[in-house]
Amino acid sequence: MDYLPVFLRVSGQPVLVVGGGEVALRKAEWFLKAGARVSVVAPELHPELACYVRTGELAHLAGAFAPAQLAGVIAAVAATSERAVNAQVSAAARERGIAVNVVDDAELSTFIFPAIIDRSPIIVAVSSAGRAPVLARRVREQIESLLPARLGQLARFMGRHRRAVQQALGRLARRAFWERVAAGPVATRVLEGDEAGAEQALRSELRTSQLTSVPGGGGSLGEVYLIGAGPGDPDLLTLRALQLLQQADVILYDRLVSPAVLARARRDAQRIFVGKEAGERGQQGRIHELLVRLTAEGKRVARLKGGDPFIFGRGGEEIEVLNAHGIPFVVVPGITAALGAAAASHLPLTHRDHAHSVTFVTGHVSDGALPDFRYFANPQHTVVFYMGVAQLAGIIGRLRAAGAAAQHPVALIERATLPGQRTLRGTLADIAALAQERQLASPALLVVGSVAALAGADELTALATAGSTGAVA
Repeated sequence: MDYLPVFLRVSGQPVLVVGGGEVALRKAEWFLKAGARVSVVAPELHPELACYVRTGELAHLAGAFAPAQLAGVIAAVAATSERAVNAQVSAAARERGIAVNVVDDAELSTFIFPAIIDRSPIIVAVSSAGRAPVLARRVREQIESLLPARLGQLARFMGRHRRAVQQALGRLARRAFWERVAAGPVATRVLEGDEAGAEQALRSELRTSQLTSVPGGGGSLGEVYLIGAGPGDPDLLTLRALQLLQQADVILYDRLVSPAVLARARRDAQRIFVGKEAGERGQQGRIHELLVRLTAEGKRVARLKGGDPFIFGRGGEEIEVLNAHGIPFVVVPGITAALGAAAASHLPLTHRDHAHSVTFVTGHVSDGALPDFRYFANPQHTVVFYMGVAQLAGIIGRLRAAGAAAQHPVALIERATLPGQRTLRGTLADIAALAQERQLASPALLVVGSVAALAGADELTALATAGSTGAVA
């Protein structure tokens, strides 16, 4: 190791920052966040530094640096644009045994500022020993994306209950208890901002731990994460989805979840395919049984769904089962297929000049359950049909019967956001023939309305090449 990573308590202690520019501002702000008493030496100050001076949060020593200004400080930072001044600060600090950092000059420094992830009181620091600060910041960003924003609240919550748990449980039982708290329903509630629910869950967990510390005690109940996997591109997963996929013990997934998304789950998590094909019956009941049985075993179960759990994902049915069995759960929204497909195809679902409303409709319903197609025949209203490829002829027939013109614009988007995505544009008159000619297959979405005729620059090129009313993007 080039440096020993340590965390220095500077609260209430004097520190000196030499320099009045933007870099000095960043260093001064880190010291202020840690509660230090900051003095800044510079002839002139950055406007934000000057604001801190006016509010009394730091002191300004106007003029040039002088070694006497180091008296009593525990750390100094040289952040000027003149190397000679920085070297003077470094030499004076070293002579006095004061820790010194010279910005962008590791040789003149006795300490460096790492790339910091602040979830106080949880702090993560990443350093490249001054060799590759850009790389260190990139690593910090990758780690930060996995850490919940309320992680510090969880640490404080656990700290508040530490003494009570020490009194209630023995040493060996305490460790297992806190591990379950940090990775179970209690943590989930805190990270959602539900402290009251977290308190209730912690009391329940503590009672369970007291029971299981004696022979014959019961087990701890698991929890369920209903996670929207988005349209397929793993980079469109939400941060919360990634965090919970790394936490889950079991993943229940269907055919709309791409392998790339599934690869983002914890490597050692059990993966169970629960997909069902069109017309297959009974599979949803099996999913419900799995959710109940696996959580009864104390497992954290991620029910990973394509798109969003509450947009034709049967998430509502599953939370009814979870509520009926008292199983704690979290719902994580995902980018529903219509939004992902529209963005990937540069096709706006609403547009000030073309459409002021949009409706999502499933193509897999009985005739009696279908809405009034007269509403959908208006070209100024966008309609997105999910799972509509197999029902394409029937949908077109209903739209024409409801008054939609033959030239009513439509688009079919196949494998949205995934490699091999295709966007086929046409009209009600020709889209079925074009789809058959190009052999479009599920999963695909049907977009109906004036917006379907809007084409981006890349699709205009494809249109010219295709030489027909249908263009594949």
